[in-house]
Amino acid sequence: MHDPLNGELGRLVALAPPEHGRINALVRQTCAKTLSLPPLPAEVEVDGPVDEAESVAVEFAEQFSIDVSSIGDELRTRFTSTLGRAAFPAVVLTYIADFMPRVRAGLEALALPVPWSDAVVWDHDSDLGDVLFNRFQPGIARLREVDPVTTEIVRLRGATQHDCRLCKSRREGSALDAGGSESMYEQIELYERSTVLSDRHKAALRYTDALIWKPADISPEVSAGVRIHFTEAESYELTADVMRNAGNKIAVALKADTPNVEEGTERFVVDENGQTVAG
Repeated sequence: MHDPLNGELGRLVALAPPEHGRINALVRQTCAKTLSLPPLPAEVEVDGPVDEAESVAVEFAEQFSIDVSSIGDELRTRFTSTLGRAAFPAVVLTYIADFMPRVRAGLEALALPVPWSDAVVWDHDSDLGDVLFNRFQPGIARLREVDPVTTEIVRLRGATQHDCRLCKSRREGSALDAGGSESMYEQIELYERSTVLSDRHKAALRYTDALIWKPADISPEVSAGVRIHFTEAESYELTADVMRNAGNKIAVALKADTPNVEEGTERFVVDENGQTVAG
């Protein structure tokens, strides 16, 4: 089985902080139901929320999965005030609950093995932020099978679909050096009509849109396009890239996506450790 992330996807599935056990189970249930996909396994059995904190967590998770940009100030305020210090862990758990089923659906649509098992050895001790931000996301960023321009085009599509203001204001340096440009990126919005974007770019964008908007119904045409234009290793990376980019949903959900520049765009690069740095 090809696993470019060396078990990191399975590590996300296994995260089960005991103090958030019911929330974790509820958001896994809620996101999967919203997406019409099988849920991730959960250590705790639940049958709906039992208090205000759980109720608002379920409401928040549902909107997070439907369209994160639709989370308004009223729901956000209720979520953060009701959950208090548990709000940020709950958002991270919601992100995992929301996107891991999408990844599984994408890989299955491409007839690729899913590199984790539902036979889980639960991880009660790892820090959620450390696993997600210091291990998983940099691990994806270090992958280099997909060319930098395609990677950036996919990132920018996710930025607009999730309406992440910070992500939309950034441009990756190696993609610019490899031929990416504003005139090319302007074509992403209406990519099907583009005469600039390649068939490979369009296949990647169709797959990105399917994972974001209709993961339970990825068409054979979309899957075939990926298989035609991408190798197996590239297909795994492409799928993981869409998930990594969707980490912006955490910032958007909490309204923490303010751009660093008031006008224009800022350049960044991904260093050898997979970290985003000014560049």
